[in-house]
Amino acid sequence: MKTEPLLLPERHALILKQLAADGRVLAAALARQLNVTEDTIRRDLRDLAAAGLCQKVYGGAVRLSAVPESGTLVQRMERGRDGKSRLATAAARLVAPGSTIFLDAGSSNLAIAEALPLAPLTVLTNAPSIAARLLDKPHVDLIMIGGRIKQSLGGSVGATAMRELELIHPDLYFVGACGVDLQAGVTAVDYEEAEFKRRLAAQSKATAVVATAAKIGTVASYRVLPISQLTHLIVEAEMAEDVAEEYAAAGTRLLRADA
Repeated sequence: MKTEPLLLPERHALILKQLAADGRVLAAALARQLNVTEDTIRRDLRDLAAAGLCQKVYGGAVRLSAVPESGTLVQRMERGRDGKSRLATAAARLVAPGSTIFLDAGSSNLAIAEALPLAPLTVLTNAPSIAARLLDKPHVDLIMIGGRIKQSLGGSVGATAMRELELIHPDLYFVGACGVDLQAGVTAVDYEEAEFKRRLAAQSKATAVVATAAKIGTVASYRVLPISQLTHLIVEAEMAEDVAEEYAAAGTRLLRADA
């Protein structure tokens, strides 16, 4: 017996439920599931995106990261500390002795600062909290990128910081990400911060992102760079193999944290 198509509010509720559970939906799969045309689903996704409830991407939609984590950088670090520490330990393996790295403002990058190897390094940062964690490490040559601190971000991203970026070309830039998605790429919630990250990524020899499970498949408002231009993506050990293969196929090198 053929199932009657759902009414529009019912479709929207089901789509949002799947987005909350899986982080993404595909228009073709939804059309088959709900016994409607793909054009109907695409209209639904456009309506939901216009209402700020998702981000429409090619072939479907992804969960929207609407606001940054609340609290200071140090407070955000305390949330999911064990998982971030495991990811940071994996990320630190990418740091070669004698290299120059950039850690921008982000709780995962604060964890990386704590996990850096005991070897000579030059570390640049625009985040005072990260700089403070590195002050007692004599093997680190620490350089602060300055200007006014944007408190909601925990770092400097304004005109002074942008000018100082012109003088640096790090070997490896750890990009603090609000969202990481196959179609949308690496994204940020703040316009100025996204521009700062784009400029720095373009001037760095390699880029890396540490992504907790909550950030995978999530899209924030402003694009930083596509997955194909991201050198390394560090993910949790539990990431599904089929999802991991999709990100690797998109052009980045995948590194898993230890379980």
